Amino acid sequence: MARSLVKQKSNSLNWNPVKYSIGDLELESGETIRDCQISACIHGKPSETLTNVVLIAASLGGNHRRLDFLIGPNRALDTNRYCVIATDALGNGLSSSPSNSSLQSDLSFPKFSIRDMVKSQAQLIDQLSISRIFCVIGASMGGMQALQWGVSYPDRMDCLVALTPMARTSAWSQAITTVSRQLLTADEGWKNGQISIETWRAWTALMQIIACSTPTAISHNSPDDDLSKLLDPELQSLMTNPPDPRDWIWQTLAYDHHDVGTTPGAGGTTVEALNKISVPVLIMAASGDLMNPESAAKWASKNIPNCAYCEIPSEQGHQAATSVRELEVGFMDDQIADFLNKYFG
Repeated sequence: MARSLVKQKSNSLNWNPVKYSIGDLELESGETIRDCQISACIHGKPSETLTNVVLIAASLGGNHRRLDFLIGPNRALDTNRYCVIATDALGNGLSSSPSNSSLQSDLSFPKFSIRDMVKSQAQLIDQLSISRIFCVIGASMGGMQALQWGVSYPDRMDCLVALTPMARTSAWSQAITTVSRQLLTADEGWKNGQISIETWRAWTALMQIIACSTPTAISHNSPDDDLSKLLDPELQSLMTNPPDPRDWIWQTLAYDHHDVGTTPGAGGTTVEALNKISVPVLIMAASGDLMNPESAAKWASKNIPNCAYCEIPSEQGHQAATSVRELEVGFMDDQIADFLNKYFG
């Protein structure tokens, strides 16, 4: 049932997501996610003209809280100014996923793509009676979704912000996620969503320490070469309360096969698809990113007609676009706020 965003009542910083039923979602594979549910959190209030809506796309394995550090009064996504809709991507365990579907549970859940994630978000904003978004923003796979929005729905937003994105998933990035899946599927319990702590410890070492950090950052964070000190409380919690392995596998398969160039009607190549993005774009990335290489972000920026590229001054690699360090947070907040100010109002 359609619901108007104007009628939604949410506190400026209410972090509790709501599940929205968008009906059956037809996937580009021809399969269908039945009774698709999209989880989202709404911060701030919509303007009467609905011209202040910002949509956040979630990262790989992440959720609607991925960009919390940018949300709130006097931040880049100022909730006194913008209505921020922070969404959960298909397969993250909050929106429809192998682990939570009552109609297509476990391995029967259909495989989906990043374009399907974007389509589900478009159907959500349709239900909220929004015809146009001011900005779509995301980090990592969220940044990839932001660029896909620009290709799939060029007339539905005013601008885009993509942090550490790729327009086409690199072979190196696919190698990382392939190994991550092999680690999980080697555990006999993965099909039932049960993985041993030893398997999750190996997965965490690969994804959170190696893929998302840099040698310099690791050395600075562990000057006495004690690797155990790198496992902060958040990572320790991840190992004791791990996500469902099926959800991770389904999301990484979507991530691996992504290429904006295969969008129907976009020209057939990645360059041609990027050339069709008609709105202003800000791309930010950091050197030494081992998950989504900075070179991929730079390459994408050069093929988008109206795109500004900004390097995040950081030694954190992929984690530069997170809340890990205040220096990076302050820099991103300033740059994004300045960019949005150019096109708002």
